[in-house]
Amino acid sequence: MGDQFDVMVPVRVDLSGGWTDVNPYCTDFGGEVVNFTINKFVKANINLSGEVSYNFDIPIGSGLGTSGSVNVARIALLRKSENLSLSEIAEAAYQAEIKSGNKCGRQDQWAATFGGFNRFMFHGENVEIMPFEPARSAVKWVKKHLIIAHTGISHKSGEIQDQVWSRYEAGDKEVIEGLHRIRHITRKLADSLQRDQRQLFVESLNGVSSAIDTIDKSINAPFLSVIQPLIEDSSVMAWKALGAGSGGCAAILCHPLHIKKVRGEISKSGWELIEWDYENTGIRMK
Repeated sequence: MGDQFDVMVPVRVDLSGGWTDVNPYCTDFGGEVVNFTINKFVKANINLSGEVSYNFDIPIGSGLGTSGSVNVARIALLRKSENLSLSEIAEAAYQAEIKSGNKCGRQDQWAATFGGFNRFMFHGENVEIMPFEPARSAVKWVKKHLIIAHTGISHKSGEIQDQVWSRYEAGDKEVIEGLHRIRHITRKLADSLQRDQRQLFVESLNGVSSAIDTIDKSINAPFLSVIQPLIEDSSVMAWKALGAGSGGCAAILCHPLHIKKVRGEISKSGWELIEWDYENTGIRMK
């Protein structure tokens, strides 16, 4: 496919709030996420027979919301004549993923459609796009210190989601408490970016990882053999599994004096460093 495409859709990095955008939690309590899109894309073409083909910068199962981007691209092409709004495209993409049997929230489809830095709130079936403008200095600082690395371990987010939500519906106190903590931390993380409070950002990102451990330790477990030694020697300030975790990508926030060391250790471990930049545009149609 090369650079020829009918639609191009970015993938996202979820900083905080993932899991709280999923029903039934967002119906019971409301959810909130902070994420941003990067310059890695799903590109799609449609032929005269109406068949859609895809080209991926990042594989499905990476934890970067690739399946959500696929559905956004598909809806944009197959329903182009309907002149859907961006919100309608995102909602239709979400419904398509649910109908395919993959339990998920709405953050991936909305991030892929709108692009840039986002703060979304979820109330049942409704999505509210919150005013959100991180400080330029904070955005630059995150870009300089945040490594995105792919473990090479593929995951199936639907299976992980089913495992967590079956416990939630059974009234598991640890799962419910972990989700509450994630939503509370998301507000702090959003504030840290808007005011460029870097220590608060570090604390918030660590808080998210800790809360995810409360929900299910298997989400973080595949990353720890590589990341834990770097935390212990203070080379890494904070980190989190991206998406549903249990493989795929991790976001790793490096100490300013140890960025080169962390990159070297990550590469030696066999993980793939993903060279990235911010992508401020969502869906692009030709």
